[in-house]
Amino acid sequence: MRMAAAEATDRNRITFLLAFATLLTAAAFLFNPADEIFRGSLTILTSPANLITDYFALANPGAALLNAGLMTYLAILIIRLSRVRITGPLVAAVFTMAGFSLFGKNLLNSIPIMAGVYLYSLVSRTSFDRYLLQALFGTALGPLFSEVAFHLGLAQPLGLILGFAAGLFAGFVLTPLSMHMLRFHQGFNLYNIGFTAGIVGMFFIAVLRNFGIEIGLVNQVSSADNLPYILLLGILFLGMLVAGLRFSGWRLAGYGSLLRQSGRLAADFVTISGFGLTLVNMAVLGFLSTGYVLLVGGHLSGPVIGGIFTVVGFGAFGKHPRNVLPILLGVFLMGLVNHYEVDSTVMLLAALFGTTLAPISGHYGPLVGILAGMLHTAMVMNIGDLHAGMNLYNNGFSGGFIAAAMVPILDALKEIIAQRKKG
Repeated sequence: MRMAAAEATDRNRITFLLAFATLLTAAAFLFNPADEIFRGSLTILTSPANLITDYFALANPGAALLNAGLMTYLAILIIRLSRVRITGPLVAAVFTMAGFSLFGKNLLNSIPIMAGVYLYSLVSRTSFDRYLLQALFGTALGPLFSEVAFHLGLAQPLGLILGFAAGLFAGFVLTPLSMHMLRFHQGFNLYNIGFTAGIVGMFFIAVLRNFGIEIGLVNQVSSADNLPYILLLGILFLGMLVAGLRFSGWRLAGYGSLLRQSGRLAADFVTISGFGLTLVNMAVLGFLSTGYVLLVGGHLSGPVIGGIFTVVGFGAFGKHPRNVLPILLGVFLMGLVNHYEVDSTVMLLAALFGTTLAPISGHYGPLVGILAGMLHTAMVMNIGDLHAGMNLYNNGFSGGFIAAAMVPILDALKEIIAQRKKG
């Protein structure tokens, strides 16, 4: 009976993820006709993809959504072939893949990274499923392939061959590095692969610059009407909420316990609280993050929707409204005093992706969370040049440094206060 129940639960999780991929794919054809989507898809596959390259602007919304749908199907396929159960981290990985497939990731530039991780598993004689998260999240380095293949002026097929080699190498070295880097920030940066990818991208760019090759940051962002995307996101999050309530027996018992979790890695809410409550949490975060964007007057561009999807995905793996809100508030407050507008794309991304520091808020309290959000904003605006947008998880790179700096200081202060109370 237990085995059957487990299988049924896993089928529910797969069905949900497939429904998400299908929604994205079907929505593509509501935005653009098939011929425009086809031409836009070719543009996405054969263009540089470093930050911030909004596929809505580079191609068209239909092509971007189709790319996101296909990438989501690919992630699900790899998970199923690995014969593992759907956990919170894997849900987060699938939603992150979908989100960044609206700006930066595509089938062509992601596969070499995954192949590099698979190669590492072969060389280390370890089962690939152990490195599944590295393979999925590691596609943050997809722009490495695109840059070498299509932007350095290399003749084809040489560009493609060298691009694949660059992606393969990046995926290979990312795998062992990611396990080591977790200790750097002690699990308080949820985007651990993002920090690791930033290190890899930084060294890659350093080598190119050593040979006089300069790669600048990009800011190609759409500013279309919000209404169609509000409807799409509303349908997704409402469906997610209803499914979550159904799977949890139409009860919210245990959600309070989930909200008391700090979110520090590895906080698998699917295992801790069940899939139903996890979906409810993801839906609430979806409405919350979308509401924040609209409240400050922001546009729902490809990168911003990608940020929302990532927040939602990590609703299964460390984030909840209680630890996310202080980070959002911290970024907003910093936006009131710095020279960036709070509704600008860079500030919206800092707010959404800055929630990678949610565990600091959950562990040390909301005031520290607000401070973390403010410090993160200052850091992330100045760190992208190190990797020239080759790491799509720029906020994860920044968050790693913020967590590594704050946590030892906060722990030392706590110890001093505790000693004084004893004395």
